[in-house]
Amino acid sequence: MLRESEAGDRAAFVDLFASPEVGTYIGGARPRDELEGAVPEVPGRRPGLFVVELDGAMIGMITLDRRDAERRGHVRPEGGEAELGYLFLPRVWGRGYAAEACAAALAWFAGTFPGEPVVLSTRTANERAMRLAAKLGFTEVERFEEYGAEQWFGVLSPGTASG
Repeated sequence: MLRESEAGDRAAFVDLFASPEVGTYIGGARPRDELEGAVPEVPGRRPGLFVVELDGAMIGMITLDRRDAERRGHVRPEGGEAELGYLFLPRVWGRGYAAEACAAALAWFAGTFPGEPVVLSTRTANERAMRLAAKLGFTEVERFEEYGAEQWFGVLSPGTASG
């Protein structure tokens, strides 16, 4: 189930960002004590952020944010495309929840913003993310160096989402 964040999700948000496994491809885990002081009571409550819930508990999050025009990787000259991002707790990896939840978020986006492309960027070394991008229907636009690693940048054209 996708939903807005709630106060009860705070511990899961801290777990996500403090996890060494989750941090592998996003610049590393953040110190738990730092997160405990920084994460608000109701974390992530904003448009474009969805909590992924399973059996009443948060297992991950999905974001659809506007890609910063200053970053490399765009399909429109002015930039600002919607960019899919996601993080899941390691205990649920490999079970298809990311694919199912991302497909649902992309379907919502396509219905809400018809005709708008969605982009995704991930490290080429992140094999799971590369497989998920392909499964969701993203096609490669380019590869480039960012954050000290090779990045894969792809686009999901309107009407091509799959699950």
